[in-house]
Amino acid sequence: MQAPLLDTGPVLNLKLERLTLGDSPVLGAIELRLARSETLAVVGPSGVGKTSLLRIIAGLEHRHIGHCDVQGRVAMVFQEPTLLPWRTAVQNLCVTTGIDQGQAMQLLDDVGLADRSDDFPGQLSLGQQRRLSLARAVAIKPDLLVMDEPFVSLDPDLVDEMMTLFCDLRAAHGVATILVTHVEAEAQRLADRSVTIGGTPGRIVSASP
Repeated sequence: MQAPLLDTGPVLNLKLERLTLGDSPVLGAIELRLARSETLAVVGPSGVGKTSLLRIIAGLEHRHIGHCDVQGRVAMVFQEPTLLPWRTAVQNLCVTTGIDQGQAMQLLDDVGLADRSDDFPGQLSLGQQRRLSLARAVAIKPDLLVMDEPFVSLDPDLVDEMMTLFCDLRAAHGVATILVTHVEAEAQRLADRSVTIGGTPGRIVSASP
């Protein structure tokens, strides 16, 4: 019997015409394609619509005009960790994703939080909360991971540590990723290519390579 063919098509195919919120134009015409296991950085100054672009891709914003096709599951890591404050670290994984405790403990170990499994989010530092958020995103085995400024407000050593952790998880799970950042060094280290958003409304003003 012939083995089934693997889907090698793009995980994301976006053709955005515009996004207007109220009377304010937020995004203009943007086209993006993302291959499986590829990492794309979206860079640009604050206020040009980078987060709105991620929300469209993640299926959280529907007021746009255009077409967004994602093949498979999408997980989003927000700039501020959106954890359940009344649940422990391990419960934040099990309750929100449906994985069992053994799988959750393995993920906590992967992100260096195995010894904090019974702690509540309020007992964790910002960096630890972001580790937990990343573990939760990976837990659903997404085909596309979107990350909104995941390293902002962390000190340089912790940023370096978090980027290394992300690289390890990406390699282990082979997930396609879109990373929003305003730091060029993060884009250069983590991404296969990048696009820069600028103007009002926000549009792609440059792409690399």
